[in-house]
Amino acid sequence: MLTSINSAAPLRRLSLALAAVLAVLAPYSAARAAEPVVVATIKPLHALVAQVMAGVGEPDLLVGGTASPHTFALKPSDARKIAHASLVFRISEATEPFTAKIAAQLPKGARLVTLFSARGIAALPRREGGAFEEHVHGAHETSQDHVAHGGADGHVWLDPVNAAFMLDAIAEALAVDAPHHAAAYRANADAAKVRLAALTQSLAAELAPVAGRSFILFHDATQYFERRFGLAAAGAITTDPDIPASGKRLSALRAKVARSGVACVFSEPNFEGKVVATVTEGSKARTAVLDPEGALLPPGPEHYDALLRAMAKAFKQCLAP
Repeated sequence: MLTSINSAAPLRRLSLALAAVLAVLAPYSAARAAEPVVVATIKPLHALVAQVMAGVGEPDLLVGGTASPHTFALKPSDARKIAHASLVFRISEATEPFTAKIAAQLPKGARLVTLFSARGIAALPRREGGAFEEHVHGAHETSQDHVAHGGADGHVWLDPVNAAFMLDAIAEALAVDAPHHAAAYRANADAAKVRLAALTQSLAAELAPVAGRSFILFHDATQYFERRFGLAAAGAITTDPDIPASGKRLSALRAKVARSGVACVFSEPNFEGKVVATVTEGSKARTAVLDPEGALLPPGPEHYDALLRAMAKAFKQCLAP
């Protein structure tokens, strides 16, 4: 009998110790279960969300690789991500048309956060007329790149000041779903804004020597970057990259390039360079690739800063005297 009592004592002590550990871990386990499952649409936005979530969690990305948000279609794997999401971040339905389906399919209690509407965002109107617009009937109505005829330009992430406001909005949205991490989210957003301000100042100095140099875009997507850093496009080949420019428009732009001394004509990763070659034929204009959506850059928290640096490098090299 004495032996049985002595052998039972260690078991009781072990049970008590296990109960104590479980009591300590219970709040932690409940908090982990309440962690938000976060999805972001495009790489630049995913990077900003990842910066705010640093040390707490990682967002999922929908539009990866070199895919364009203008033509992206949800795959079954994307639908599974969305089905488990508590937060989905996008720029706007006009910029990412596929998010209309997300809005209709979000699980109960999940939220779709549109950062184009974030407090502080300075939206610019579409550039219209002249070298920025080909008057083709129906082109505006089918454009997926902007809100509507006469509406706003959707590429708000290319102004780092807008991105700073987006960081705040991301932190606040995350804090609603995970208030136990609110302080971490806000501290991460503040730290990211400090880094972003320093980068903005550095890029402004880097681009100052080419301010005023004339260039033409393949697709009018860089207005926000231009305004922030003192650049100004002389026109764009197309307002909608999915609608080919007419021969008449290409001839007019080729004449403009030859006549006005345009320094550079930019193409984009997802579109053929033949159109740009046609526009620069017979001129001294250089050509280069701009990647306003970061299609050629890997995703992750460093993507946004890398995108701004790559944009600045392309402008600086192609516009250099």
